[in-house]
Amino acid sequence: MRAVIPVAGIGTRLRPHTFSQPKVLLNVAGKPILGHILDAIQQQGITKATIITGYMRNMVEEFVRSRYDMDVSFVVQQKRNGLGHAIWTASETFDDDPLMIILGDTVFDVDLKLAHQKGKNSLGVKEVEDPSRFGVVVRDGSGNISKLVEKPDTMISNLALVGIYYITNPDLLKESLNQLIKNDIRTRGEYQLTDALQIMIDKGEIFDTFHVDGWYDCGKRETMLSTNRFLLDRKHVENKSEESIIIPPCYIDPKATIERSVIGPYATVAEGAVVKDSVIRDSIISNDAIVTASLLDGSIIGNSASVNGKFHCLNVGNSSEINQV
Repeated sequence: MRAVIPVAGIGTRLRPHTFSQPKVLLNVAGKPILGHILDAIQQQGITKATIITGYMRNMVEEFVRSRYDMDVSFVVQQKRNGLGHAIWTASETFDDDPLMIILGDTVFDVDLKLAHQKGKNSLGVKEVEDPSRFGVVVRDGSGNISKLVEKPDTMISNLALVGIYYITNPDLLKESLNQLIKNDIRTRGEYQLTDALQIMIDKGEIFDTFHVDGWYDCGKRETMLSTNRFLLDRKHVENKSEESIIIPPCYIDPKATIERSVIGPYATVAEGAVVKDSVIRDSIISNDAIVTASLLDGSIIGNSASVNGKFHCLNVGNSSEINQV
């Protein structure tokens, strides 16, 4: 099986953090978002991957090559013309193996075996209150997918596609994507993966669904912090500090420094970070950041940033300095 992971996006809703690094390398619960995804696919025994890069692609490639022993192909999406265009860009790396397409900005709580245990195409779905924000599936009487609609204007289904796609016929997917590009078939101005999958369905390919209850977005500050909370509830790492109080769940990297502070609950303090004389809760303190004499709640402090003073909620980008006088 080959994993296909599109990570070409800029992540404008996570600025200022994405001014200096791609969204998928932002730290959540002790590791980059992309790290959580790659760990999950490795646990399933998937050893081949295609990663579709774009924005700050060299940083993504360096991270993957330095941390993961996998057969990885990197392809560049020169123009961001939609998810269908991204997967079409990667289609040169497809072989006869089934594909597991996983969006690179979302963390999932699901056993990926559910996607392929039936041996047929299967799409991850979740019931949502507002389907107009998502691609949705319509199922027939036998439970198979009969129709896919991208961001429907009317309520036709509340089963939203969550960004995990298991494809058993990569040749037909490639053919369908080529049809979109060749005939310039766009929906809402972009080449949509859902349109290519619909072409496959119209040609007789059978698609099933599997439910994904845990679906955690990292697209903006609020959802990134909620994903941090979810991951810390599942697994947290705490280092004892004689002069500090640690309230679980937290992630405190072994190479972080904590002095005379209260950390937690739901705080991540990444590698090389220094926290002194502060109270940190429901926040992410990124690599090599320095926080002193501060009260932080619902905050994200970027890599190598410095915060000194009595603040409450901050969203500070990399290499910034903020002082309360």
